[in-house]
Amino acid sequence: MSLFRLSALAATSLFALTAQAFDPSIGNDSARTAGTGAAGGANAENANSKLERCPASIGTLAVVEDTGAEWYTQMQSYQLRSTIPVLRMLVQQSNCFVVVERGRAMNNMNQERALRDSGELREGSKMHKGQMVAADYTLNPTITFAQKGTGGLGGFLGAFGGGLVGAIAGSIKFNDASTMLVLTDNRSGVQLSAAEGSSRNTDFNLFGGMFGGGGAGGAGGFTNTPEGKIVVAAFIDSYNQMVRSLKDYKAQQVKGGLGKGGNLKVGE
Repeated sequence: MSLFRLSALAATSLFALTAQAFDPSIGNDSARTAGTGAAGGANAENANSKLERCPASIGTLAVVEDTGAEWYTQMQSYQLRSTIPVLRMLVQQSNCFVVVERGRAMNNMNQERALRDSGELREGSKMHKGQMVAADYTLNPTITFAQKGTGGLGGFLGAFGGGLVGAIAGSIKFNDASTMLVLTDNRSGVQLSAAEGSSRNTDFNLFGGMFGGGGAGGAGGFTNTPEGKIVVAAFIDSYNQMVRSLKDYKAQQVKGGLGKGGNLKVGE
């Protein structure tokens, strides 16, 4: 085979491989987080099997972030955005609460009401007053800790093998995340539940560990698990623990009634 035909065949093969590499796959498992699937009403599709579920909803709920908190600002450095979309999906998939909109989409809801008031909407549009559903509870999320590469096994395994074993072990890192969820009763302002959750995954950065950086170190971008995935898993842990506590919920009682001065008296 001539050199020209060999070069043409190689170019054709490379083009075919490149085209296949850029052909997007729908529903790729490696791109998913622990919070996956969909929710439609009380039905859940492809939800995480470890997510707690309720046979009946116990109230309506709004998810609200404290965008002025330090954790929210730090989250941007990990290229992470709002936690609200994934939390709302998890809540609806669980069927424990009915989610109501209290975020930016409220602007569009108010815009429709403004069009109604201006008389621009068609007759029979059914955009009447008194249709919005009240939020019984507010769920407030917090990321208390999210760190990449929090530990390793280099010293442990390196003592046994050294050399190649030590290089591989030195590339094994842990990515940790810790999250909090606080549930508040909107009518009374009473905190009903608080739950902490955590998650860890193992980051096998083999190329970077075996070849000590340089050109091969760039492969770490393909072997690292995004921080966002462990944050989602930690929120699932938080939410599961909260739901378990609420299934056996018992209201706190204060002798004399809530907000009536309490029983811790100050001496004269």
